Amino acid sequence: MEVEIDEDSGFCFGVVRAIEDAERELKQRRGLYCLGDIVHNNLEVRRLAQLGLVTITHEKLSLLHDTKILFRAHGEPPETYEIARRNHLTVVDATCPVVLRLQRQIRQCYDTSREKKTQVVIYGEKGHAEVNGLVGQTCGDAIVVEKESDLDRLDYHRDVALFAQTTKSEEGFCRIAQEIERRTRLFGAQLISYDSICRQVSKRLTQVRAFAVSHDAIYFVAGEKSSNGRVLFEECLSANPRSFFVSGVKDIAPELPSGVRRIGICGATSTPKWLMEEVASYLRELPGE
Repeated sequence: MEVEIDEDSGFCFGVVRAIEDAERELKQRRGLYCLGDIVHNNLEVRRLAQLGLVTITHEKLSLLHDTKILFRAHGEPPETYEIARRNHLTVVDATCPVVLRLQRQIRQCYDTSREKKTQVVIYGEKGHAEVNGLVGQTCGDAIVVEKESDLDRLDYHRDVALFAQTTKSEEGFCRIAQEIERRTRLFGAQLISYDSICRQVSKRLTQVRAFAVSHDAIYFVAGEKSSNGRVLFEECLSANPRSFFVSGVKDIAPELPSGVRRIGICGATSTPKWLMEEVASYLRELPGE
C-alpha cells in the first residue's frame, strides 16, 4: 500500500510567518502572549504552548499591561491596537501581508466613499477573526454576507463596494458579485468589486481536487475550527467519496476501507506538516487487504 502526502498542503505563507515570529520570540524570553489561537489547529497550538506561548482572549486583553503580545496572521481591528497602546504592550505584529493590504484597501474605500453612502460589503464568515479585523476598518459599518440569502440586507438604491475574506473561494465570490450586480442595476446603483482573495489559498481548490481523484482514499487533516479546512475537505469529498476528515490519528478508524491501494494525505492552510507526517506513519502501520 502506498501512502502519499500532498506536497502542496500545509501552512500558507502568513501562518508560517506567524509561527516563525512566535518561535523566535520564545527563544529570547520565557513566555509570550498570543491574542487568540495562532492557527486553527489545536495540536499546533498545544505544541507552541509547551514552548511558552500563552493564548488569551480579546476579553482578557484589557487586563494585560507592560508585556509583549503577538497578533496572529488573521489581523486585528484598529481598536485592538489602541488597547495595546494604552496598556503599554509591545506588539509582535504577524498580520499576513495579504490581509494587511486588504485592511488598508477597505479603510481607504470606507473613508473616501462615506459621503456617497456606499455600502462596504465583505463576503466572508461571520465572526471569523480575519473578518472581524476587516469590519473594524469601517467602524463596524461593513455588512458581512456568507450566502445569497444574506444579500436581502443590502440597500440596492445605494452603491456597493464588495470585498472578500482572503480565504474564500473565487467561485463563491463571483456568484455573490453577479447577484449584487444584477440587483443594483435594477435600481440604478453601481457595484465596485475588489479582487481580494489570496491566490496561494484559492489555487489549493484545484490542487486538492486533482490530488483527491488520483488516490483510492483521502485522509484530510485539519482542525475543526478551520474554515479553510472545511472548504477544502468538501472539495476532496466531491472529487473522491472516500475522503475522511481527521484532526489527528485518534480520528482514524482501525481498519482501512476495502480495496484501498493508494492513500493520499492532505490538509488545510492551517495544518502543520508534522501532523500530516504523523497521520501517514500511522496509516502505514494499519493492516490492509
